[in-house]
Amino acid sequence: MKNASHVSTCLIVDDNDTFRKVLGRSFEKRGWKVLAAADADAALRLAAAAHPSHAVIDLMLGPLAKNGLHVLKDLRGIEPEMRIVLLTGYASVATAVEALRLGATHYFAKPVDVDQIIDAFAGHCTASNEPPSEPMTLRQLEWETLQRTLLGCNWNVSAAARRMGMERRTLQRKLKKHAPKS
Repeated sequence: MKNASHVSTCLIVDDNDTFRKVLGRSFEKRGWKVLAAADADAALRLAAAAHPSHAVIDLMLGPLAKNGLHVLKDLRGIEPEMRIVLLTGYASVATAVEALRLGATHYFAKPVDVDQIIDAFAGHCTASNEPPSEPMTLRQLEWETLQRTLLGCNWNVSAAARRMGMERRTLQRKLKKHAPKS
C-alpha cells in the first residue's frame, strides 16, 4: 500500500461496466485513487484533466470504438511517464508486441489479478524467457495471422479481409469466435 502522502492514481479503461467497477474497487481497497472510463474519448478527457500515474486499458473497447492500442498511444502523448498495462481477452503475439512497442509496461490476457497488475506497474512482473513447451496449434496460428493482418491494416476489417483474400463476413465470423486457448 502507498504511504498517505502520495496516493497513486490509476485510470481504468474498459467497456465492460462490471469488470471496470470490480477492478476499480480492487485498486481502491489497496489504497489507490481510481478514475474510470468506458471509452477512449472519456479516458483521454480524464487523463488530460487529472494526469494519472498509471492506467489499465482493455484492448477491445467495443465494435466501433478505438481499440486499446490507440488509447495507449494517445495517453503516451498526454502523460509520457505513465505506467500502462494492456489487458485483453483475445491475446496474440502481434498485439502484445505492438503494445510493448507503443510503450505499455506490460500486457496480460484476462483473467488477471489486480496484484499482478500492481506488480507489473512496479516492474516486478517478469515474462518467461523459455520457449513454449508445445508448438502452436493450427487454430492458434490462424488467430496470430488474423491479428497480425488486422494490426497491419489499422484494425480495418474490410482491408484485412482483402489482404487475406477472404470475404469480410468470413473474417468477421472468425473474429467473433473466441481466441484459441494457449
